[in-house]
Amino acid sequence: MNPIRTAITSFGMSGQVFHGPMLKVNPNFRVVKILERTKNLSAQLFPEAEIVRDYSPILNDNSVELVIVNTPDYLHFEMAKAALKAGKHVVVEKPFTLTSEEAKNLVSLAKEKNVVLSVYQNRRWDGDFLTVQKVLNEKLLGRLAEFESHFDRYRNIVVQDTWKEAEGNFGGSLYNLGSHMVDQALVLFGKPVSVTAHLEILRDGGKIFDYYDIRLQYEGFAAILRSSLLVRELGPRYILHGTHGSFLKWGIDPQEELLKAGHLPEGDGWGKEPENLWGLLNSVAGSPFNGRVETIPGDYRIFYNNIYETIRDGAELFVKPEEAVLSISILEACIESNRLKKTIFL
Repeated sequence: MNPIRTAITSFGMSGQVFHGPMLKVNPNFRVVKILERTKNLSAQLFPEAEIVRDYSPILNDNSVELVIVNTPDYLHFEMAKAALKAGKHVVVEKPFTLTSEEAKNLVSLAKEKNVVLSVYQNRRWDGDFLTVQKVLNEKLLGRLAEFESHFDRYRNIVVQDTWKEAEGNFGGSLYNLGSHMVDQALVLFGKPVSVTAHLEILRDGGKIFDYYDIRLQYEGFAAILRSSLLVRELGPRYILHGTHGSFLKWGIDPQEELLKAGHLPEGDGWGKEPENLWGLLNSVAGSPFNGRVETIPGDYRIFYNNIYETIRDGAELFVKPEEAVLSISILEACIESNRLKKTIFL
């Protein structure tokens, strides 16, 4: 065993729920330093790690190989840049950066330093998304006519004293949730021809975008991405229509809620979804079928398994930073489309 000596730069929600548990159960990583400005929350999960109060002990520790930049969005660029300059491999929490120029800068710097740079797009390993991929790859819908994805929640209260709700937060839900949805669309379909977006602030007292309706136009079909924080009764998460049928999927991957409840991502049953949430396929492709399709179990652990294999064995990186550059450029196009009230051609 040659575990990667790793530092985590924040231990808020993303550290406690996403990165920390994944690294805890993976013997290929050893968390040696954790940045917590005032608290010691990480001591329970990583009692042997050193808690530091500023960034410099991480940057100046030559034994630290990998830095997880999971701080607030506006800090991603500068902190990732500093870690790359120090010659360290870097994983950045989504969104990668606030602008595509910043993203390009980091990609160039990683190449210059010959280190691994990736973005934590964990929802590529949501079970519902993996199942959508399978339905499309097996041509069960024939030629795709329309793809619609939702990431809706019900949070009608504006939480005070959090950077995520603060005025000036660059993209609100667009950058928070939209970065996942755009990445999924790019994985499925590649770069779109054009982007049309409508952004709104729906909640009383809201200061950030909490609603978006994005249309990514492809040759012959559109990918529609929608999110609202005022959806009390959830509809389907995915709606796909094609020349041979339709696929509808309700519910959301269970991994996040399990992690929030304190469960570690262990065991063969991890990420398995209950049968009542399996998607509905109605297809005339081959033998006609109208019924439930078992959801492929999701598994966020795959991301860090790949990071290890890339750093130690030179394996192909699953989430390439160049893909994140394109994703950020599409989010920028959404903001421009909403501002100009027009379609942006890429």
